[in-house]
Amino acid sequence: MSRRQFTAPTRGSSEPPDDTGCTVLHVDMDAFYASASLISRPELRGRPVIIGGASGRSVVLSATYEARAFGVTSAMPMARAQRLCPQAVIIEPDHRRYAAISEAVMATFATITDSVEPLSLDEAFLDVAGAVRRLGRPTQIAEQLRDTIADEQGITCSVGVASTKFVAKLASNLAKPDGLIVVPRDEVVSFLHQLPVGAIWGVGDKTEEHLHRLGLRTVADLAHTPVETLQRALGDVSGRSLHDLAWGRDPRSVVPERREKSIGADETFAHDIDDPVRIHRELLRLADRTAARARSAGMTGRTVSIKVRFADFTTITRAKTLRHHTDVSRDIFATARELYDRLGLQRARIRLVGVRLEGLVPSSVAPIQATLDEPEHGWREADRAVDRASARFGAGSVRPASLMPDRPSGSQRERRDLS
Repeated sequence: MSRRQFTAPTRGSSEPPDDTGCTVLHVDMDAFYASASLISRPELRGRPVIIGGASGRSVVLSATYEARAFGVTSAMPMARAQRLCPQAVIIEPDHRRYAAISEAVMATFATITDSVEPLSLDEAFLDVAGAVRRLGRPTQIAEQLRDTIADEQGITCSVGVASTKFVAKLASNLAKPDGLIVVPRDEVVSFLHQLPVGAIWGVGDKTEEHLHRLGLRTVADLAHTPVETLQRALGDVSGRSLHDLAWGRDPRSVVPERREKSIGADETFAHDIDDPVRIHRELLRLADRTAARARSAGMTGRTVSIKVRFADFTTITRAKTLRHHTDVSRDIFATARELYDRLGLQRARIRLVGVRLEGLVPSSVAPIQATLDEPEHGWREADRAVDRASARFGAGSVRPASLMPDRPSGSQRERRDLS
């Protein structure tokens, strides 16, 4: 069965898709980091662009679809990406911009429904059952979301509309880029059975290879294999789960507002370093980025941790829990530096350092406590002034004085991750 049968018709069509009972939406921004980066570089639209550090030891954060056509994928080593697509333009990540756009997108979701389950900065599940009477059918709500995000944020998204989370996520992936696919409730099985087994959520490369060795190449093949056979081959839980999904059975509901457990930033150096002054500067920069991300997310944390990876790839972590929650750059850096200095490293060759804020709670739950050495207007107010300047003039427009000189040539792009 072709994809076209599940694609929503153009506006004004007299035959909209049957979305009865299809109240689960999966909304996914298209090449989010690349699209957001091109907002200020419109002359690069339509060209292959890679987001990441230029150093050969960095990895690809994202790439435009033009670059993906050459085989460039996220998490690929930058050196390999440049070999695959030497004509690509490389742009450094702008994490403050990504966080600001993500926050605005999530706020748009919140105007539609309270049942929003974010999966990452750029995608979420929505249950719009309670919004249908107010805003129209699920397909209309999906189109409204796509229009609003495009108009207000300058990026596109793809949406899957279905009766379950599993099918909605599959549909949004097939709709990319900038598309919308509705899978009618009574056509779920025929929709699924045309797909390769690798399309099923949770089937990785190794599982797909194992299924292929069993002669199972389509979801239909999987569905018509006795569940006992799958359990013997894949284990009781995985075998049963894949069999249920192959028949469109997915009882999971949308779980609103899954909060990050921690926020942090890592730095991998292009060359191993042993200079404590440079390590301190990197800790300051990473603490500043981590704190900014926490404030953008409306979160504070009590535990600061650092990660240090040596030249032989040995990795250690250290953490300290503070008396009060914080999202203040100065507090996070002071703790990170203390943790690092306690290690007593003498000229150790270091490959990576990272800073992380853990034990997160909403800022409204744990207000920031002032400290005795705090100036009249407070360090947090200074941080927020930096946030406003960065939002207006771009990331890095205001930074600590010790970070003003040119960054060391050996440093690579900063990588941020959430867990």
